[in-house]
Amino acid sequence: MRSYERSRQLYERACKSMAGGVSSHFRMGGYPHPLFFTKGEGSRIYDVDGNEYLDFTLSQGPLILGHSHPEVLKRVADETALGQLFAGQHELELELAEKLQSLISCAELIRFSNSGSESVQAALRLARGFTGRKKYIKFEGQYHGWFDNVLISQHPSIDDAGDISSPEKVLETRGQSDLVLDEIVILPWNDLAALEKAFERYADDIAAVLTEPVMCNNGCIEPLPGYLQGVRELCDKYGALLIFDEIITGFRLGLGGAQEYYGVIPDLATFGKAMASGFPISFLAGKRRFMDFVANGTVMHAGTYNSNNPSVAAAAATVHVLESTPGLYSRLHNFGERLKAGLESAASEAGHNVLISGPGPMTHLAFTKIGKLTNYRDCLECDGAKYGVFAKGMLDRGVRLIGRGIWYISAAHTQEDIDHAIDVAREVLLEMKHDEDAKLGAAAM
Repeated sequence: MRSYERSRQLYERACKSMAGGVSSHFRMGGYPHPLFFTKGEGSRIYDVDGNEYLDFTLSQGPLILGHSHPEVLKRVADETALGQLFAGQHELELELAEKLQSLISCAELIRFSNSGSESVQAALRLARGFTGRKKYIKFEGQYHGWFDNVLISQHPSIDDAGDISSPEKVLETRGQSDLVLDEIVILPWNDLAALEKAFERYADDIAAVLTEPVMCNNGCIEPLPGYLQGVRELCDKYGALLIFDEIITGFRLGLGGAQEYYGVIPDLATFGKAMASGFPISFLAGKRRFMDFVANGTVMHAGTYNSNNPSVAAAAATVHVLESTPGLYSRLHNFGERLKAGLESAASEAGHNVLISGPGPMTHLAFTKIGKLTNYRDCLECDGAKYGVFAKGMLDRGVRLIGRGIWYISAAHTQEDIDHAIDVAREVLLEMKHDEDAKLGAAAM
């Protein structure tokens, strides 16, 4: 059994100076407690107790090149030596913007920010500013940041969620203003009929439809065939802007993001995470006729740290590696399919009902008897507690996973890494089945 004693000591110390001992809500509740890490290299990460992990967390997705990619670190060091933050423009910022413009279909103009939450807020403000309308449509289970007006119905219980034909608007935390509920319409995802019904009811007041093109944060659920195109057509019909939140899908499904992958072009889109190998940067991309409202100051957008030198350097280096490495994306997709097939085989061998979802570079494992996840409510049929047991077993054997079921694959992962993860999963799943059978046997006595 691995020791986590040094991490435990540091966590207890951290709780005396940091709220909850962590700097993000999503780092709380780790097993056996939040761990402290010393370094990351390639597909591996190391903790203060000297434990090595094969990492499929990838810092919640950003590390598409793996940990500590040398080209990224060198570019950041070189640029930072010249300056950290100018409160003005610099040439590398312009070069990065031009490169992003050439890669992303909707990116006729862009604006840099620092986080996904910020870029989503910019997109919503722009949609309202352009249309003069108040409301926007959001889908159950989708995450668009932690701000009051978007942290709604992201993870409601089935009782709180209400009837699927008319979902309740559920605030996710105490301290949120309930005034934001007036500006949002909550719908089930992958349901065009529900979307059209909402447009018919609120047609003159819907500024935008905001959606993850893949529901990454719950189930890693892909859109049903024709769904995104149907959303695009309904937005055009009713004069609302279509916003893709590509904070996760951008640069992970391909250089052009989900809009290229699925062939549906939004009016606005937000990007972050995988574009900069862990450095804080995001951007809002959009068609010129909308982004001109930002360009001329009609819609205000600002930020002291926007396009800071280290983050721009990290993004420029990351995008260069992604673009110049032959076969990188096909390898990510192939490894994802290999992982899915291996996990399915291992679960079947051990006698567990599982469902593997996702397009490949991100893969989701759920313990469930459901044959397909299509919306958030299907995720409520998955056994999250059982996945927690599985993730603990994997961690104790040196494979680090995200607790909500999504696995991220990086360019640093090898076929041997994928096969090793499958072998470890098989061992854990067999042990779980043995423990389950033993409990059933004891209960029957």
